Amino acid sequence: MSNELVKYQPELNTIPLRKFTPTEMNLFFSIVSRMRDKGDQTVRFTFDQLKDLSNYKPTANRRFIDDIKRTYDHLMDLRFGSQSANGLQFERFVMFTKFKINGEAETPYVDVEVYRDAIPLLNNLESWVRYALTEFRDLKSSYAKTMFRLLKGYRTTGYAYFSKSDFIELLDIPKSYRQSNTDQYVISPIKEELTPLFRGLCIRKKYGKGRGKPVIGYAFSWTPERKDVEDVHVSKTERLNKAKFNIEHNGELSDQEKWRAIDKIKGLKLGTTEAEHNKQEQEKREEQIRAEERQKILEELRNGGLR
Repeated sequence: MSNELVKYQPELNTIPLRKFTPTEMNLFFSIVSRMRDKGDQTVRFTFDQLKDLSNYKPTANRRFIDDIKRTYDHLMDLRFGSQSANGLQFERFVMFTKFKINGEAETPYVDVEVYRDAIPLLNNLESWVRYALTEFRDLKSSYAKTMFRLLKGYRTTGYAYFSKSDFIELLDIPKSYRQSNTDQYVISPIKEELTPLFRGLCIRKKYGKGRGKPVIGYAFSWTPERKDVEDVHVSKTERLNKAKFNIEHNGELSDQEKWRAIDKIKGLKLGTTEAEHNKQEQEKREEQIRAEERQKILEELRNGGLR
């Protein structure tokens, strides 16, 4: 399976990826990983290359084409650009101007071309967000994927704060969600899926004044990464060991959350690690009972034998 370094201008992280599924996010950032420093060239991806880059599971080309088309349709809804401080100058543009799919070719392919005004997002970068594509694409939740990208923008500082309004917009959280919904469907998967990747990850709600102390923002902290940390050329075993260490040594997670996190990084059915833990605990209890029975018998023998 291929791995790449994803690297782009931080502005790309400020655009909410509305309606994108996790599969479509994988396809989009797989394309982004190969478009860096290509200028306005047309870049060709064979279906096999794009499937490998994005860790795409379904194999039928018809389904694959449909997913690529939906990804591009969502991309066309994204608007990049700028606005002057006084609001008198304003521009908006799309990221790609060409997205050609040819599933009838002997080697099916997708041709992609960046719009000229979007070239600075991926070329000659003076500041950037960077991360390993494999870490991004292995995340399951779209909320975890988005927060992963956002936190990687602060990877060497180890701290990021988002007001509640920015948090809702950037993660595209339904406005109908109550705080309990956000905790369950947004915060929980972020904690479970990102703890393996950010050592010492801690998430704190910030409360405002007033009735009920409403949540006004979210603070994320973790151990900062070195600027020269290796992102790509890391073995699968090394990644797994690091992820397990980060999970087991994070005091913010409950035992249940740790077990679920381990299931996810190992690709196991949820509940597998907990069941194994419970089995081991049961075996320890049974062994302890047997040891106590043996000790009881020995004491009775020393005291004059069994009656």
